[in-house]
Amino acid sequence: MRLGVTAHPTPSRLPVRSWVVTDWRPDRLARRLPHLRERSRLQATLRAWFAAQDFVEVETPILQAAPGAEVHLRGFATQWELPDGARHERWLHTSPEFAMKKLLAGGIERCFQFARVFRNGERAELHHPEFTMLEWYRAGAGYAAIMEDCAAILRGLGVPRLRWADNSCDPALEPERLTVAEAFRRHAACDLFATLGDAPALARAARVSRHDGDSWDDVFFRVMGERIEPALGVGRATILCEYPISMAALARAKPDDPSVAERFELYCCGVELANAFGELTDPVLQRARLEADMAEKERLYGTRWPIDRDFIAALEHGLPDCAGIALGFDRLCALASGAASIDDVLWLPVR
Repeated sequence: MRLGVTAHPTPSRLPVRSWVVTDWRPDRLARRLPHLRERSRLQATLRAWFAAQDFVEVETPILQAAPGAEVHLRGFATQWELPDGARHERWLHTSPEFAMKKLLAGGIERCFQFARVFRNGERAELHHPEFTMLEWYRAGAGYAAIMEDCAAILRGLGVPRLRWADNSCDPALEPERLTVAEAFRRHAACDLFATLGDAPALARAARVSRHDGDSWDDVFFRVMGERIEPALGVGRATILCEYPISMAALARAKPDDPSVAERFELYCCGVELANAFGELTDPVLQRARLEADMAEKERLYGTRWPIDRDFIAALEHGLPDCAGIALGFDRLCALASGAASIDDVLWLPVR
């Protein structure tokens, strides 16, 4: 035994803690192994598809000056300690979006990444604090090209059905394209844009509850969760597109209808798999949106994230017309392998 090293107790004397979930144990690992093998196959299949489309695989830093732009997400903060003792606040990114757009501004035309991303306060059958996001971007293309990518990727998965809970869909079928306004008419029997900004009116029209202090966005998401999302992607995938411009995030307005954004979400089996944008390239408008989002974050949660000045600099340098998407790879693996929880497709879930 070397000096300063404590001898490990023999296995028979190791303390037993019944509350610890040991996912590496042979019995637990064996139960998940079919799902995990399918995960590895899907990742190889997707890498081959992107290579055939002349995409370059990139790796961008997890540690960022700003974790993202989402109002309702919570991040993981840390500190970068320099050799001279200086300290800088850094965040584990919630998405590699800012970094990948910087590469587009630098001249990369097509890129993709399997990125480990981090979101605090999340833990459920379809949520995990650390997960894998598959993101890809095309310069010189609109978001319709990303819709075509989604359809091609689903066709090429090599599985006959995607399943979640009691729902299933055929990935070989062409996805349904449905606007948000059409979805509200079909599944909530209401005119979304007639109630725009009026939370009580939307709640009444869609026949959902409204709590004191609920904003229009709060009611919108309640209608989505209760009435609309469970019906999307059943039988075949659904591309839900043309969100109200107030929900544009980092998307640009649709040129022929500036009341809606070039944004879509991909649904399969009632599960949101991906969120895509025709990307906003105007640095002035983007900064204004980020500042407004952080002001809203501070109003709601008493905290705000810094704005990534290097991202704004990339837009000022010149972000080409482009489109991109973030797809929850773990969710896709769960649906493709028939898993009952996202934990089943993670080699070692966070405990």
